[in-house]
Amino acid sequence: MKLDRNTVWSLARGWLAAILVAGLAVASGPVRAASFQPLEIVTKSGVQVFSVEMATTDEEKQTGLMYRKELADGKGMLFDFNPEQEVSMWMKNTYVSLDMIFIRADGRILRIAENTEPLSTKIISSRGPARAVLEVVAGTAQKYGIRPGDRVGHPLFGSK
Repeated sequence: MKLDRNTVWSLARGWLAAILVAGLAVASGPVRAASFQPLEIVTKSGVQVFSVEMATTDEEKQTGLMYRKELADGKGMLFDFNPEQEVSMWMKNTYVSLDMIFIRADGRILRIAENTEPLSTKIISSRGPARAVLEVVAGTAQKYGIRPGDRVGHPLFGSK
């Protein structure tokens, strides 16, 4: 079978378009933070260690834990909002109930929003200046006795 130049070019454009569309579909999936780091919270009952994904880019912070169907105990996401500022979060497109732990620049916990409502667009405020927000599975703060004033150990706060 002999194909002329126009037919070959038309077939090639079709394949290129299919590859481009497939690539965009893969690239538009949920954004995952680039790295995991250890984080410690010192409570009255002891030290709790977590493995956290870092959300540092605007895209990572906007997406957060959206679209995830589960979050294991001991895992979380740490959002860096440097410089310290009033922070507002929400649960839009987030299927897993979370505890949001708002942390000051000195590494002390400012506030905890426990058992947040999945898929809600209700604004959850830090209610004061926060450097970061740690999102962990709902019930974590209660389970480990994490309270405002507890110290968070992580390089973001000049420790660990």
